[in-house]
Amino acid sequence: MKTRRHDHVYLSANQAANERRTWLVIGLTAFMMVLEIVSGFIFGSMALLADGWHMASHAAALGITAIGYLFARRYASDKRFSFGTGKIGELAGFSSALLLAVMALLMAYESVQRLFSPVAIKFDEAIAVAILGLIVNLVSAFILKERHDGHDHDHHHTDYNIKAAYLHVLADALTSILAIVALTTGRFFGWIWMDPLMGNVGAIVIARWSYGLTRDTGSILLDMDMNTPLSDTIRQKIESDGDNRIIDLHLWRLGPGHFAAIISINTRKFHAPAYYKKLLEDIKELRHITVEVNSNFSEESNNR
Repeated sequence: MKTRRHDHVYLSANQAANERRTWLVIGLTAFMMVLEIVSGFIFGSMALLADGWHMASHAAALGITAIGYLFARRYASDKRFSFGTGKIGELAGFSSALLLAVMALLMAYESVQRLFSPVAIKFDEAIAVAILGLIVNLVSAFILKERHDGHDHDHHHTDYNIKAAYLHVLADALTSILAIVALTTGRFFGWIWMDPLMGNVGAIVIARWSYGLTRDTGSILLDMDMNTPLSDTIRQKIESDGDNRIIDLHLWRLGPGHFAAIISINTRKFHAPAYYKKLLEDIKELRHITVEVNSNFSEESNNR
């Protein structure tokens, strides 16, 4: 029987490339962040300031992404981590989501203030900076977009660390567009109120995105029940062999493309756990399997 490799390194297959791309985008984001914040103060644009502070939050979040990769790589073989460091990406993404929520509140507060206390805006200069910010965001999104190597790439293999960074710069691109819209309408139609209004719209978008990222990463960090086609595949492979019945199945994600399972089986024809592990050996995502075999087959288990 082929022996399944039994280490506890559950990192993304693209770990090194994703880490390098993250550091490159951090440099671009930090440059644009400083430019937009300074320009927002000089030209009096709340939308530009909001976009700059939004980029500041993303620069910090991207820093969390990069540190997450560094930590996961450095301690990947450390035996103190019972199931490896594969979930550090989710922890980094969850932290980024909380940071985004705080920044959304600050942006909304400042934008509401500007609605009641408008300031003079140097539109032409502010529009030029906002367009440059949009270009930088689109380039960063292209750099961070995950490569799928020609095969299907579902949530089983998603690297939530790089996904968090990717969605951060996409959100930045959106707020850059909102800033351009606000500044353009203010410049040509005199709609000064559009600038703080777009700041509020950006805050709402960021808050909503923060909620989604918190939900997705939090469910993995808490080992929520993975009720996915992978569970069905495990059941089919075990239960199609003889009179085996799975009476308890726990499936959770250890890292991108890596899962662990605890399987409790009832059967009349008893085999050693290695027999049932062999039935699952072609499921490459399963990296850590524990099997419990019970010979007390009952009607209750049959009708679970």
